[in-house]
Amino acid sequence: MFKKHPSGLPFLFFTEMWERFGYYLMIGIFLLYMTDAQKGGLSLDRAVGSDIFGTFIALVYLTPFIGGLLADKLLGYRRSIILGGVLMGIGYLMLAIPNNMFSFYASLGVMILGNGFFKPNISVLLGNLYNDDRYKHLKDTGYSIFYMGINIGAFICNFFAAWLRHNIGWGAAFAAAGVGMFIGVIVFLVGMKHYAHADVRKPAVPGEAGVGQMLSSVLLPAIVAGIAGWMLPGNIFGSDSTDAFLFGSIPVVAFYLWILWKAAPEDKPRIKVLLSIYAVVVVFWAIFKQNGTALTTWAEFYTDREMPAWMAGPAESLQMAQVVSMKDTLYPKYDGQFRTSRDAEDKIIKVNTFNPYFQNVPEAERPPGDGSVSLISTELYQSVNPFFVVLLTPLLIAFFAWLRRRGKEPTTPAKIGWGLIISALSTLVTVWAVYASHNGAVKASAGWLIAAYGVITVGELCLSPMGLSMVSKMAPRHITGLMMGGWQLATSIGNKLSGVLASMWDQYDDKAAFFWVNFVLLSVAALALFAMLRWLNRVFREQGLS
Repeated sequence: MFKKHPSGLPFLFFTEMWERFGYYLMIGIFLLYMTDAQKGGLSLDRAVGSDIFGTFIALVYLTPFIGGLLADKLLGYRRSIILGGVLMGIGYLMLAIPNNMFSFYASLGVMILGNGFFKPNISVLLGNLYNDDRYKHLKDTGYSIFYMGINIGAFICNFFAAWLRHNIGWGAAFAAAGVGMFIGVIVFLVGMKHYAHADVRKPAVPGEAGVGQMLSSVLLPAIVAGIAGWMLPGNIFGSDSTDAFLFGSIPVVAFYLWILWKAAPEDKPRIKVLLSIYAVVVVFWAIFKQNGTALTTWAEFYTDREMPAWMAGPAESLQMAQVVSMKDTLYPKYDGQFRTSRDAEDKIIKVNTFNPYFQNVPEAERPPGDGSVSLISTELYQSVNPFFVVLLTPLLIAFFAWLRRRGKEPTTPAKIGWGLIISALSTLVTVWAVYASHNGAVKASAGWLIAAYGVITVGELCLSPMGLSMVSKMAPRHITGLMMGGWQLATSIGNKLSGVLASMWDQYDDKAAFFWVNFVLLSVAALALFAMLRWLNRVFREQGLS
């Protein structure tokens, strides 16, 4: 797989694999942990949990703006990656501290800061390895291989999460995420000599603002705007945190427009292309990142998770199954759409009843008396998407190579456009799932969820690794890290909007309408990109890129 590629690729591949192991382990159980009222979770409402989830994954992708800037001008890429990895590992370990809201929020802050140093700079370092003429034609393929490493980590982590949280507790699962991150840092240190030549800070161009000026003119206004958004009476976009985030993003977005305005004439077309595609892919991330919120809720309550007999026995012996009983005990009181009820003191009302999983299982199919069934743990469905990434990446690489030999390979912008179209089709699968389950009156087959993940994975593979490759190709060399931070900023805004959309889940009595909204948003984004495609392709040709 690594043959013909730079020698540093496998080290960056495994570094990112272990970093994503930790991140996706944490994120796969994050909403479940926040909304758990039975086994040591935080007992938050689903809407509140979705809002925190969206804010966290938004800020995780907002701080790369700062991390990319500091790496470009001061720290270098390798130091930034090491610093970011260590901070994230510490953050995961802090999250393992039980029943302490201060350490909960502090851990999120440390992880957000660490990701800002790590995420953009490992992608830039990888791209720099391919600047050599021997490897330039393999850059798209290199990013696809790198992306497969991300998803190997994302696939295996949920099995660790399921076993640890069921058999030891939430804290053990979060601690495992920290261990994974530190393994990634060690792998990176071992491979340092293979990418030392690619860790090159570019000199400033005439008239370019210094780091201090950039931070004072962007970071400070962003903090002030965020505080103002938080303190507004009531809220505009659904919650105080959403207002704060969106208001705080305005100075950062304005900063990228300022970069375009001040850029040298030869750099302007490149920056215009990048900013245009950033604006479109925001919508993709707003839909895709609902895997940790809306689709996790769909898997938890609306999907038939009962294991077949041949699987249940081995799973139980390995303590990997989630065994639920019909025996009455105290559970949160849910309505027909699994919305919790709260009392006058805003505490969850609990009633003596059977496990809520059986609420939409026909009575004739429920286990008798005190009987039980073995279920697939909800977070394991988070492994479906990375499984498809690992499975389909070699096929997609081969497909594009086949097209390239015939001179018919789509341009990078065209691949992103097709990614949006295919992702839109995936939301129709979830619409059909709602209809098949009579709007959740009965369990939906797990096949619907697996199929939805399969379709959107094809869209993701056409969009996400291609986007990273595009930034590496198109960004002016002296601000590559900063422009990679711009890609992360677009991801950040999309992630926050995913939380906003998911927090509205309980407002939809008809769940099909929720997924129809997703379809419309992705369709509009795809139309916008294809409307720009001729111009985008022209700029790529003029810049000597493909």
